[in-house]
Amino acid sequence: MSEYVAPLKDMMFVLNELAGLGEIAKLPGCEDATPDLVEQVLEECGRFSSGVLSPLNWPGDQEGAQWKDGAVTTPKGFQQAYRQFVEGGWNALHFPVELGGQGLPKLVSTPVQEMWKAANMSFSLCPLLTFGAIEALMLRGTDEQKTVYLPKMIEGTWTGTMNLTEPQAGSDLALIKSRAVPQSQGDHYRIFGQKIFITYGEHDLAENIIHLVLARTPDAPEGVKGISLFVVPKFLVNKDGSLGARNDAKCVSIEHKLGIHASPTAVMVYGEKDGAIGYLVGEENRGLEYMFIMMNAARFAVGLEGVALSERAYQRARDFAKERIQSRDLGGGRASVSIINHPDVRRMLMSMKAQTEATRALAYVVAAALDTVHHSADKEAVARSQAFADLMIPVVKGWSTETGIDVASLGIQVHGGMGFIEETGAAQYLRDARITTIYEGTTGIQANDLVGRKIAREGGVTAKAVIKVMEAVEAELGKAAGDDLAAIRKRFAAAIDAFAETVDWIVATNGSDIKAVYAGAVPFLKMTGITCGGWQMARAALVAEAQLKAGKGDAGFLKAKISTARFFADHFMSQVPGIRDSIVQGATGVMALSEAQF
Repeated sequence: MSEYVAPLKDMMFVLNELAGLGEIAKLPGCEDATPDLVEQVLEECGRFSSGVLSPLNWPGDQEGAQWKDGAVTTPKGFQQAYRQFVEGGWNALHFPVELGGQGLPKLVSTPVQEMWKAANMSFSLCPLLTFGAIEALMLRGTDEQKTVYLPKMIEGTWTGTMNLTEPQAGSDLALIKSRAVPQSQGDHYRIFGQKIFITYGEHDLAENIIHLVLARTPDAPEGVKGISLFVVPKFLVNKDGSLGARNDAKCVSIEHKLGIHASPTAVMVYGEKDGAIGYLVGEENRGLEYMFIMMNAARFAVGLEGVALSERAYQRARDFAKERIQSRDLGGGRASVSIINHPDVRRMLMSMKAQTEATRALAYVVAAALDTVHHSADKEAVARSQAFADLMIPVVKGWSTETGIDVASLGIQVHGGMGFIEETGAAQYLRDARITTIYEGTTGIQANDLVGRKIAREGGVTAKAVIKVMEAVEAELGKAAGDDLAAIRKRFAAAIDAFAETVDWIVATNGSDIKAVYAGAVPFLKMTGITCGGWQMARAALVAEAQLKAGKGDAGFLKAKISTARFFADHFMSQVPGIRDSIVQGATGVMALSEAQF
């Protein structure tokens, strides 16, 4: 079974030519992100991912995490890998230097995280949750909480979780029942309740786990307005920073899942005895607002999982297709050939490659926008970048993960019958990918956010601004020579028009027939992903053509980039007008049957 190899050439191309690494490195606090340093960081991460994390992916899936008497054991090799991960400073990469981080931009940490996820998704979920908890405490924690928890969490010595879901609540957080009882003495609360689906809620990788838990105080109002956020450490922390007594927080079981077997998904019980000691984060009744800080960070990271698993599935299918000898070439000859010579296998591999590169490009461009938000002194640039990132995060999360499932499924198809056999490894990517469209908000939730908060509420202002930028790229394609760029332009222009028409329809229809708008929400998210991913592929083709003319870069890579962009245009951007029709004209059928008719 082949191990993961980081696609460093494509990563660096996207960073430099599409996401604007050079401009990000000019922002205050980002000056160290020079091309040479970034390339070194990515090369080292590629070695760590392929040499340490990737070899644990398959055996970790087979062994799985194990629960016994409240303790969780991760698969063989995970502890040693996590120790190397922390010693290498990977956990601290993009956090502020003053808190013990390395201060590199999110744009640099994005390909780094993609590599971890592609090499070993189960392993990567532990730092993912820690990062979200760090973000929440950085923005809303007290000075004391920051001092006590952040250095160890940024270092990776302690990990973090977020505890939202309860058995009766699911995604409807208004139904949360966990209680937080204030204590007459001290600054703490006693937490009582049960939380489910807590990723790395218990494990043996770190010496402490810092849980961020949603709960209600006694006088809290009903619904989401009455939720508060609390820090609940596994081990209490003494005044000198050493670990104290075990808190009344216990993992009572872990879930048996379709995929991500090496990642423990815990059922947590708080307050079996006297109540778990918790400390209020920020103000009472603002917990959901604070938790969304974690959720937005996690949603972007989950979108990267879609990119990463697409890349891993593509690499495995490509390598198999080059090795597997079966059937004669349609062009003639008596000898059997490797299946990569067959047109339908080529179509599947090109579909995998093109979608992977499109999702990667869009995610990295959004990461650059988030760096502008956090570091730029230009208020207009910050506002513009924030609006763009807000529009795109549900797309990165929803479209990239749905694409990841499609790509992983195609990978099995390339393998034929061997793909259905676990030992080839192809099935694991599909099993692991399947959760990505569900957690941190299903695709439907992302799509509802996109059409409701990001399109209808603001009258499509940000979407229309993006359309103008896309139209400028389409015009630039018109000035370029060559059949490939002309074909890309034709498909891109049609996609832009269909996208613009659908945005206008959503804005016009939302007030009169809201169910019709939401009936087409997921197709609209897919349309947005394909159009904006196609935008980035069109930009990539223009850059590649210009570099070829100037005699710069790797000619083979650049020609492949143009061909891949054309494939994406012909096979995916060509779908956008049809998706428009299904959104604008298809709502009637969605709601046509009565409940009894199902």
